[in-house]
Amino acid sequence: MIIGILNQKGGVGKTTLSTNLASALALAGKKTLLIDADPQGSALDWQASREGMTLFPVVGMAKATLQKDVPELARHYDHVVIDGPPRANELTRSAMMACDLVLIPVQPSPYDVWAAEEIIRLLQETAVYKDGLKGLFVINRRVASTAIGRDVIEALKAYPVAIAKAVISQRIAFAESAARGLSVLETAPRSPAGLELKALVQELLAYSK
Repeated sequence: MIIGILNQKGGVGKTTLSTNLASALALAGKKTLLIDADPQGSALDWQASREGMTLFPVVGMAKATLQKDVPELARHYDHVVIDGPPRANELTRSAMMACDLVLIPVQPSPYDVWAAEEIIRLLQETAVYKDGLKGLFVINRRVASTAIGRDVIEALKAYPVAIAKAVISQRIAFAESAARGLSVLETAPRSPAGLELKALVQELLAYSK
């Protein structure tokens, strides 16, 4: 399965989700590849900060031929995760064409809800040419014990894309693990962050079937 973490809005936590999702799949015994399609190369930087053996390879591929290159690479892996670029452009469109599932991280903010319209439009356009393409919103960086997360979920229902039940909260464990090139499942697997990530991965795998 090829999963793209895509959203044209910056700062929504695409790389954090990508690295942790790929780590979760690899730790579950799946042969996993992470493709860094962001010209800023944040996922590559994350891997470079790691000491010791890596769980999976990270390949930089910020070019608009992803729809041709990724399926060929995917033949050698159980799962491929694409960390997408920060803007909805030809690179995003190419990444989306390569995907089986597009995961759209949205922060609990009205600005993020409004900005989602562009990526949804691109998803609908791409689905015309990509048979079976699925999309899924995930609430990311939710601040615990606040009502705005619930409000955003209600607002997102206006879009023709499903919303993941699993929610990822704003937790220091993600930043602490990232600084060492690790995932929360390596540093704090039983923490609230680790449990939220596991729930999201289980939902993604079930949703993609």
